[in-house]
Amino acid sequence: MKAQTQTPTANEAAGEAPRPALSGLATALPPHVWFCVSAVFHYLGPAFAVLLFDQVGVLGMAWLRIATAALIFAPLTKPWRVFARADRGRRLLLLAFGVCLAVMNCSFYLALDRLPISLVAAIEFVGTIAVALVGLRSRRNVAALAVAVLGTLLLIDVKWSSDPVGLFWAFLNGALFVGYIVIGHRVAQAGVGIAGLGTAMAIAFLIVLPIGFSEAVPAFSTPQLLIAAIGVGVCSSVIPYICDQLAMARLPRASFALMLSLLPLTATLIGVIVLRQMPGFTDCLGIALVIAGVAFHKPAANT
Repeated sequence: MKAQTQTPTANEAAGEAPRPALSGLATALPPHVWFCVSAVFHYLGPAFAVLLFDQVGVLGMAWLRIATAALIFAPLTKPWRVFARADRGRRLLLLAFGVCLAVMNCSFYLALDRLPISLVAAIEFVGTIAVALVGLRSRRNVAALAVAVLGTLLLIDVKWSSDPVGLFWAFLNGALFVGYIVIGHRVAQAGVGIAGLGTAMAIAFLIVLPIGFSEAVPAFSTPQLLIAAIGVGVCSSVIPYICDQLAMARLPRASFALMLSLLPLTATLIGVIVLRQMPGFTDCLGIALVIAGVAFHKPAANT
């Protein structure tokens, strides 16, 4: 009698053990919920990080953020096993994702150290407009994007700077953020899921290891500082990146890019709750336009 063979799933082939509970939760909740969770933590992390620049340095903070995420993901995703079992195409994809995460995080913090966060966010959002335009298939979605962009511009209060170095890092971060969306979406669609994210984060850690370690050393002698840095890593790289992968796996890339216009909205709400910064009339108008644009947008049937 011929023995039956069992074909491995995509996750098993990538080295990720099946997780029915997590898979069930991921599909039970709408992808927009995962995106909203990511959007909230997208700004909580940088808000904490800026406060630590004086103690550990800009690149030291980037190192601690990436190191925290890599160490959390490692025992859960076993990146060495995922990378070893991946074929050549997936290895190149994971390497590209890791390089993108490493350089993007460093350039983001280097930009925040020299420029207002509103300007950095404005430049970051410009790139996502191009991603959204590529996937738009109707006049309705073009109109939705236009409304969301208008609302975003009202919220972020774009201001140019005379700091060419800061602008260089901000534009580099914006370009890499586009890469994060495009490559991250491919990783989410390739069947490697969270295991791929963990592997890319391990690669990012290896890249930044010789760059920011010396600045991060003071954190290891101050427990409160180390705990704060770990909190930044969890808020900035663990929670939002996992939620992004869960959203990207089920949202067309253009839809995900358009929804990024909600980030200024979450920034405003965090400002009200955490910093007691009440929005003015222009801010409220911007929030209303962003919500209208995202609500009016109709996702494409195919990615």
